Amino acid sequence: MQITLYINCPACLGDSIKKNGKKSYGKQNYQCKDCNRQFIGDHALSYLGCHSQTDNKIRKLMVRGSGIRDIACVEKISQGKVLATLEKSNYQLTPKQKHYDQLEIDELWTFVGKKSNKQWLIYAYHRATGEIVAYVWGKRDLETVKRLRAKLQTLGVTCAVIASDTWDSFITGFKGFIQKIGKFFTVGIEGNNCRIRHRIKRAVRRSCNFSKKLENHFKAFDLVFFYINNGYVWCQHTF
Repeated sequence: MQITLYINCPACLGDSIKKNGKKSYGKQNYQCKDCNRQFIGDHALSYLGCHSQTDNKIRKLMVRGSGIRDIACVEKISQGKVLATLEKSNYQLTPKQKHYDQLEIDELWTFVGKKSNKQWLIYAYHRATGEIVAYVWGKRDLETVKRLRAKLQTLGVTCAVIASDTWDSFITGFKGFIQKIGKFFTVGIEGNNCRIRHRIKRAVRRSCNFSKKLENHFKAFDLVFFYINNGYVWCQHTF
């Protein structure tokens, strides 16, 4: 079946149209000779961003280590569509257990905008199941560690043993727990840090892919952590 398109200017409805180069993502650009308005003639037929499965593909690519521009190029959609999908996502973790035999605690360095604007992630990890139990954002200090402990209590999570490295804030913040101190006991969470940096393009320390907005930074990590724990990101719910 052959489809014939009659292109009119969306501004003045004139039919005096000429081609005017191509967009960065390969679409033919047109210009009206009467009012000089530029537009894409077959946008409604060829644009894939409005398709129902596109959001799912975007989320899947995000958690598999693809950047915003990479996704826009592969899926032939705009970068704005990719960012909008991230901005409207709302994924939160719910612990799968109420009691854990041992949790490992560690910090992960990230940045937003520039490397001097550090955003520290401190989280609890269960090695046996590979589950990220809880996490908080903040400065690399004792107060942030205490907020992680408070969050675990708020979620109703208990554990027999806390394993961490030799950082004083971990030792002080989880005082009262049975503690295992040293790198030997945090092998699991150190390996998970590598997995996180593999899954999130903006978490790679030497990369041109970095977050420009703090909100998008947090949402990208929320999305990947949900995927690590559950193995899917297809359904959009508030957990």
